[in-house]
Amino acid sequence: MTHKAGYVNIIGNPNVGKSTLMNVLVGEKLSIITSKAQTTRHRILGIVNSDDYQIIFSDTPGIINKPAYKMHEVMNSYVNLALIDADLIMFVVDVTEKSEYEETISKIRNADVPIFVILNKIDLSSQTEVAAMILNWEQTLPGAKVFPVSASLSFNTAGLLDRILEILPESPPYFPKDELTDKSTRFFVTEIIREKILINYKQEIPYSVEVAVEAYEESEKLVRIQATIYASRDSQKAIIIGKFGSAIKRVGTTARIDIEAFIGKKVFLELNVKVNKDWRDNDNSLKRFGYEAY
Repeated sequence: MTHKAGYVNIIGNPNVGKSTLMNVLVGEKLSIITSKAQTTRHRILGIVNSDDYQIIFSDTPGIINKPAYKMHEVMNSYVNLALIDADLIMFVVDVTEKSEYEETISKIRNADVPIFVILNKIDLSSQTEVAAMILNWEQTLPGAKVFPVSASLSFNTAGLLDRILEILPESPPYFPKDELTDKSTRFFVTEIIREKILINYKQEIPYSVEVAVEAYEESEKLVRIQATIYASRDSQKAIIIGKFGSAIKRVGTTARIDIEAFIGKKVFLELNVKVNKDWRDNDNSLKRFGYEAY
């Protein structure tokens, strides 16, 4: 019996539903999801295993055409890496948005691997509009296969796995068969906390903060976690904490519930807030927070 394995790298502009699609295909919530752009900051692998194949899905940050910080440059480097090591590229497009894709299309054409164009959120468009988009993308990227889906509704996503397996090369598995992702539990704890920040705060705050797990102590029945939210300004620290600590308490409570569901144990979560003014442009801070350019 032959075995297939390969990387299916998911790319696209911010807020097109890439993370939702990967979570659906993997069958687990690995990438955080909000309605805000730039939710995904790291390259996250989701691994689907069976006896005769291993599909390694890669969720990348949305492509930032005009990086404002070193952090953005590192995020773009994850996309560049995804174009290099891909066996298949899934280029996700939001059918409800008129975005600029010229730079991305140019990169994809140079990748020299099979391409699936995923037209996402088709439940928000008419059949006539979707049909016109399919024709447009077939002409824009000749040879690419176009798939209209709604990732949030899991509509038309089931058949994608079969089409992916037709593309993947014969290969032994790249990862142990019991692995679901390449990221640690600590990483997902920080992502869950950051998701709650994205949900609960507005304007600049969600984009100017980062989260680090300072301590993770696990016993048989309880996990004690100490995490720090790093803000860019003192004024942001005050907003994150809120009046009498009400805002940070809300973040901690909702994050704890999701962390408990993720790790399957009771959690005691302690959150602190500190200021690190230039972390988005500081090499040492970026490295500490897991941003390493490729």
